[in-house]
This record gives sequence, structure tokens and C-alpha cells, in this order.
Amino acid sequence: MIHELPDNVTIDEVIYHTYVKSQIMKGKQQLQEGKGIPHSKIEAEIEQWLN
Repeated sequence: MIHELPDNVTIDEVIYHTYVKSQIMKGKQQLQEGKGIPHSKIEAEIEQWLN
């Protein structure tokens, strides 16, 4: 992943990209373990927030 970043990348950008990648991987793992929240439930929660 780091090798895909431009040569002039800052350390803050490296940290940010590493964090984002780790969170995506964590989310994918949770979904594989059945720990995800169904789309319909999220839609219902957003609907409650907006009303």
C-alpha cells in the first residue's frame, strides 16, 4: 500500500492511509463474522434521525 503512494507523501498522509486501510479490513472481517448491521436497519435509523 505505501508503495502505491507518491514519492512526496507526508508522514501524516501515510498514517491516514494506513488507518483507513486498517478500518476497511476490520469492517470486512466483521461482515464475514456476521457482525454487520443490515441495510434495512440503517435506513430505519436514518429515517428516525430525519423525522
